[in-house]
This record gives sequence, C-alpha cells and structure tokens, in this order.
Amino acid sequence: MISFAEIRAKAQENAGGASELAARMPDIKPDAELRKINPAQSFSDMSFRIFSTGLNQTMVRNKWPAFEDAFHGFEPAKVAFMSEDDIAGLMDNPAIIRHLGKIRATHHNALAMVELQKEFGSIGNYLADWPSSDIIGLYEDIKKRFKQLGGNSGPYFVRMMGKDGFILTADVVTALNRLGVAKGKMTSKKDQAAVQAAFNAWHEENGAPYAHLSRTLAIWTG
Repeated sequence: MISFAEIRAKAQENAGGASELAARMPDIKPDAELRKINPAQSFSDMSFRIFSTGLNQTMVRNKWPAFEDAFHGFEPAKVAFMSEDDIAGLMDNPAIIRHLGKIRATHHNALAMVELQKEFGSIGNYLADWPSSDIIGLYEDIKKRFKQLGGNSGPYFVRMMGKDGFILTADVVTALNRLGVAKGKMTSKKDQAAVQAAFNAWHEENGAPYAHLSRTLAIWTG
C-alpha cells in the first residue's frame, strides 16, 4: 500500500494546492468539547439526519422549527414518554414530514438515548470515550442502539457531532478499492476490519485525524 504522504500529495494537486486541500477538511471537536454536547441538540441533529435522508435538506431544515415543537424540543425524556395517541396525532400535523416509520424511530431513539445517558452519563461521554481506532465498532453500536441509523446515516450523525472518524462515501470506497485495501462496497466484517486497519496505519504514519484522512482519500480520487 502506498504511503499516505503520496496520497496527500496527489490530493493537494487535485484540490489546487495545500491550502485549498486544508480548507476542505471537516471540523473535529476535542474530547473535552464532545463531553459538553447538549443532549437535546444531539437528539435533534440525529433526528434531522433521519428525516432528511433521501430528501432536500433545505426543505427539511425549513420545517425543523415545527419538528422542534412537535417533539418537545427534542428533550429525550419528554419524547420517550410520548404515547401511542401522541405518535398517531403527529401523522395529522401538516407542518412536519408525516413518515410514520421515522416518527416511530424518533420515539424509539428517545428511549435509547435515555438508556445511553444512564449508561455513560451523556452522549458526549459515549462519543468521546470511544476510540477512533475502532470507529467501525462505534458505527455498529449506534446501528444496534438506534433505528434508521444504518448505512452512512450513523457515520454522518457522528460527523455532525464533531467526533473524529472516517465515512465510507462512494469516493472513499473508490479510493480504497484502487489502493487494494478491500474490494466492492466493503460491507462485510472482514472488509471493514481491513479498512479500519488501513486507516489506523495511516493515522499512525502522520497523526492526521481520521476524518481528514477520509476526506483526503475522496479528493485523491479526482
């Protein structure tokens, strides 16, 4: 496997220079900031990710104040106590996106968030304590705990929170295929372990955040 220095050099060329490449790197929060994440805001962001999947994000964003009202400001404990009648009533609310599966997922996720807070103290602690050297493990755990966060929805939520980690976008998968890290869409546990090992090696090589390694790979593809 080629060194990441070579990959970064080509990515810089594709981006138009070192400063242009640096400007395209995602923001990452240190662990101390992750621990301060507001539970309601994180739950709101999680739910936004779920409801906006497959839709125009601007449209969903414009409706989000109505979602905040409908879901009690996304306070996990309040949403967790919503009844079946409350959930059914949301299907009559024209101000929100009336998708029963996603509405029910939001209720389930509130319950899961409350349990996570009991276990770790906060979602911020949960994210901060999980090592990026096993980010695949974090994505799997989120998929098990919460609904509608499979595929890249979970990883994008983690990125929204500012946690360091790579995302297997189409461009990143293309890069990893070209580099011979794994083949295909990399959905098997064997392939995902190989991907994690490759990112760990690159991180050890240059100390760059995993999210920056991921974005650099995407730009390297051209």
